[in-house]
Amino acid sequence: MSEAPTTSDVRRVGIASLMGTTIEYYDFFIYGTAAALVFGTVFFPNSDPVTGSLLSLATFGVAFVARPLGGVVFGHFGDRVGRKVTLVTTLVMMGAATVAIGLIPSYGTIGIAAPILLVIFRFVQGIALGGEYGGAVLMTVEHSPQGKRGFYSSWVQTGAQCGLILANVVFLAVGALTDDDSFLAWGWRVPFWISSVLVILGLIIRLRLEESPEFRTLRKSHDVVSAPALVVLRQHKLAVLLIAGAAMGNSVTFYSATVFGLSYGSTRGFTRNEMLVVIIAAALFVIAASIFFGALSDRLGRKRIFIIGNLTIAVTAYGWMRAFDTENQGVVLIGYLAMLAGYSMTWGTIGVFFAEAFDGAVRYTGLSIGFTLGVILGGAVTPLVLTKLVADMDSGMPVVLWIAGSTVISALCALVVRQVDAPSGVVHHAPVDKINYK
Repeated sequence: MSEAPTTSDVRRVGIASLMGTTIEYYDFFIYGTAAALVFGTVFFPNSDPVTGSLLSLATFGVAFVARPLGGVVFGHFGDRVGRKVTLVTTLVMMGAATVAIGLIPSYGTIGIAAPILLVIFRFVQGIALGGEYGGAVLMTVEHSPQGKRGFYSSWVQTGAQCGLILANVVFLAVGALTDDDSFLAWGWRVPFWISSVLVILGLIIRLRLEESPEFRTLRKSHDVVSAPALVVLRQHKLAVLLIAGAAMGNSVTFYSATVFGLSYGSTRGFTRNEMLVVIIAAALFVIAASIFFGALSDRLGRKRIFIIGNLTIAVTAYGWMRAFDTENQGVVLIGYLAMLAGYSMTWGTIGVFFAEAFDGAVRYTGLSIGFTLGVILGGAVTPLVLTKLVADMDSGMPVVLWIAGSTVISALCALVVRQVDAPSGVVHHAPVDKINYK
């Protein structure tokens, strides 16, 4: 058995995982912001504004198709080689693809090659993030004591919001320092170039981490699985499908509030900067709330909080959408906070909830495949579909129904998920099948 990590060890790993995840999500989200604001003009200039926005958001969805592939590939190496080396690799891939996007010439310069390159590099981003999430969660969960898993894993979850805030702050700063013509010409590229500095910092942090103690134990006892993806698909198909369904509503909510909300707000009388400020303020709220609910899950159970959170989103989606009609920034922010309170309940617990659905030998692969499939179901087409529905029907009700329907389905899936590695006294222990993983 490996020596149990001290409290300071756990905190160091939690902070390091948070910082690394923040950098990866920064890279991922600056694309979403740029897609909503400028890519239609830069890479699809021959289309009308609505079609350009749709094409731009379609390239945003390419990464979601790639994420399960990243989950399979890096899940395999994470369960075979280790969590640490896999996380280092995903960080380098994400950073390289992000900087490359910032270097792509416009459509006016190289023609059709510009959007083709954009799609290729976005695909690489998706592969990298597909492998990143599971490893970052597991590095923290597997270092944490049972009674603190929810609390410490929630730190990693907030990396998404920290990355979102950083991405939007950088875009706000660039927008404030450039006029509209300069922003379209070169200003939007600056956030992508900044990634090169962040990736170097992230590498320094991750290279100093110790391997997960649970994986070290598996390796020492020769219980490392030779083909984790095959084991998961043969023995844990139901768990993967349920986790995918449970993750769907969370993803729908997030990308509705960020990518779609940013684009939709501009059609309801709000400036780009006004919407960015709302999203940044809402993200700060989610950081605090996610940590609170993550810690609460150590006492009340992951499943209970996760299900209540999904149902809360379903109830508050209508108020969020109607808030845009007021053309009042403060009311829109209140609408965001109400809906994202429910989102925080799901996001603060989702990592540890899903990790505890698998035993350590296949946990990286199972978590990564299930979560990334859920992200495809919920996030890949949500901004595109909602933009199209609003344009065609001139109504916000399809958006409300889309969000509410997906979160109710996720609550039902979560109800059936069995946790095989959860703290006693919190959730029901399901029996673990005796499987020969070797």
